Amino acid sequence: MTVAAAQPLRVVVADDQALVRTGFAMILGADGIDVVAEASNGAQAVDAVRRTRPDVVLMDIRMPEMDGLEATRRILTGSPTGAPRVIILTTYDLDQYVYAALRAGASGFLLKDVPPEHLVAAVRLVRSGDALLAPAITRRLVERFASRDAQATTLHRDLSTLTPRELEVLHMLAKGLSNAELAARFQLSDATVKSHVARILAKLHLRDRAQAVVVAYETGLITPGGTSPPASSPTRSTNTSPS
Repeated sequence: MTVAAAQPLRVVVADDQALVRTGFAMILGADGIDVVAEASNGAQAVDAVRRTRPDVVLMDIRMPEMDGLEATRRILTGSPTGAPRVIILTTYDLDQYVYAALRAGASGFLLKDVPPEHLVAAVRLVRSGDALLAPAITRRLVERFASRDAQATTLHRDLSTLTPRELEVLHMLAKGLSNAELAARFQLSDATVKSHVARILAKLHLRDRAQAVVVAYETGLITPGGTSPPASSPTRSTNTSPS
């Protein structure tokens, strides 16, 4: 029996510099990733996404007519699960616009001088449903810029749907703990921690851990520079169901 070939990963590249777009398209194409459209401004990016329905968008922040931040909002607003993943392209590490893009739903960011192999790995990573930013990096972004954007409410969520354990996991995730560190802290199996994280994302209608960190700060569960509340008595679990 012949097995149908897997569909190639589909990407839109949005950048106002033609050489950047061409270079990224060549790198991705050489690894079997299909660049289905290119855009030189945010409005073109929004249109390209609507026409081609890509899996991932590489989105420059600073573009004419409509910047990448507004384009990201338009692409992702109101579609927490059906929209493509957006990776922000920037020339500045920890740019304040990156934080704003994370709030809008982007799954992470890359510097434009990223090595080719890292670009390919990043696109495949976010397509698989993960965030491109480690929680600790996201936390630094939030702590640096959250207090400057106190009026923003894009990612406010009702945390009342979370169980006490899920609130604890979210709190420590926002502090930068990895799954392994969460498992050790709460004396849980890795599979159980993954299940907790998956349920948190599902209940709060979030795409990935990066957004979960932002939500933890913007709801006041944790504050920039704040200390962690004492965790409840750990509950050992033998649940090993996959997440």
